[in-house]
Amino acid sequence: MAEGELSKILYVEDDPDIQVVAQMALETVGGFTLCVCSSGQDALDQASDFAPDLILLDVMMPEMDGPTTLVNLRDIAALAETPAVFMTAKVMPSDVERYRELGAVDVIAKPFDPMTLAGRIQEIWSTCDG
Repeated sequence: MAEGELSKILYVEDDPDIQVVAQMALETVGGFTLCVCSSGQDALDQASDFAPDLILLDVMMPEMDGPTTLVNLRDIAALAETPAVFMTAKVMPSDVERYRELGAVDVIAKPFDPMTLAGRIQEIWSTCDG
């Protein structure tokens, strides 16, 4: 699970407009280092080299959705215990329960407030065992 200070976030989002907003919020406001991926496959290709502290995943993406991406990322030994957070508009209790069963530590609802996103991520990080 989480150890030490949160620095590196693997961010997977297919919508370029949301990518830009979240990237600015997390890098500029939060001071985090991001690896932004546009698809699940892109995340699988880059995750090992980037070695993230936290994985932030969109749920609804074409080709490989967020839950499938997380399952595949968990097959990479170095990422098997990396905390993961889903970002989605689908936040019905049954949806959130499913994401938690997949191993997500939390879920952030879309649309999100870019000015509070970094703080929310830091808050989630602080709840992870470490």
